[in-house]
Amino acid sequence: MERCAVMGEGSLMTVRDAPSHPLDHPIWTALTTTQQALAEGDAGARRYPTAIAPFAAMPDMSAENFAALGALMSPQDVAVLFTPDPVNPPADLKIVLADTGEQMIGTLVETPAKGVDIVTLGVDDVPDMLELTTLTKPGPFSARTHELGTFLGIRVDGKLAAMIGERMKPVRYTEITAVCVHPSHRGRGYGQMLLSAISRQILSRGETPFLHVFTNNHSAIALYRRQGMEVRRRLHVTVLKKNI
Repeated sequence: MERCAVMGEGSLMTVRDAPSHPLDHPIWTALTTTQQALAEGDAGARRYPTAIAPFAAMPDMSAENFAALGALMSPQDVAVLFTPDPVNPPADLKIVLADTGEQMIGTLVETPAKGVDIVTLGVDDVPDMLELTTLTKPGPFSARTHELGTFLGIRVDGKLAAMIGERMKPVRYTEITAVCVHPSHRGRGYGQMLLSAISRQILSRGETPFLHVFTNNHSAIALYRRQGMEVRRRLHVTVLKKNI
């Protein structure tokens, strides 16, 4: 998640016992619909392959489902969950990060690409993509993350100056991710150009763009608002590891 209405007070609501929007549980929805071919696990817990993304989900937070999630994890793995409610894992799993994020949705404003070419990135670009994401830290990114969808970039003098991509795909929605600009190339509108370009591609498929940003990343939230997105809701971001 890159740093909405909050759920009201009351009893814990799960995927199974309450009506929910597909984006209330974006990871579970993606791994049981559009991206189910990528899913590891079963009805108790699912995750993306760790070489692609660290995201995992359960249909609800029962003890049986936590056990299923733990069975998918090695001692070195982390599982990143996006949930409407706080996560309270059993003793064999520990929380290494608990935060909140805003889920934003909408059609981004049109920003023409002036003076630059926006190119589609692929496997040959992975070293440059890893270098840029390591520098700018837009969120989890690994050598196979680009397999989740389209990734676009802007090169300046052959160097990758900015990039953006697609990640989770829950039914009619596509998540925008890895929005990053090299510090030497900020202030030129590259981020806005790429947001516009990726949004056009998502909309052309009849899907709706959305993204996640940490609640305390006020500057990014303000940028996305200016670009036409609005906060849909707040989610809990929890990173779990085996307690060994």
